[in-house]
Amino acid sequence: MKFLIINGPNINMLGIREPEIYGREDYKCLCDLVSDACEKAGIECEIFQSNHEGDIVDKIQASYGRVDGIVINPAAYTHTSVAILDALKAVGIPTVEVHISNVSEREAFRQVSYVSYVAVKSFIGLGLDGYRQAINFLSDHIKNLKNA
Repeated sequence: MKFLIINGPNINMLGIREPEIYGREDYKCLCDLVSDACEKAGIECEIFQSNHEGDIVDKIQASYGRVDGIVINPAAYTHTSVAILDALKAVGIPTVEVHISNVSEREAFRQVSYVSYVAVKSFIGLGLDGYRQAINFLSDHIKNLKNA
């Protein structure tokens, strides 16, 4: 099984950007956590981060036929990008949404998630551990789909 882990804008600034919201662990720590979680679950993973919406859309499209699942933290694009939603819908790959902070307790403009329209589940406000939970959930979800 292979997963694509996508991180949107400013996730590369973890540990620097608003540590009171996102924590003090840096992006390398996140990548290590994701790699370890995938390895323990027997999943090959590719980790991708971009601050550019079109690059994220291109990466999603390029994953068609190459990956079994997508874990995505679209970051600020969560609330603005119909293009990312449409790319996820186009490829039809099971997708789980992750947010490090609890966006439901933040600014009003953060209350809409376009990705949630296609995500099979969302993990919100669990810090970096939300990624581990998302990976494990998605692995089980895909196994259940294959056994159905």
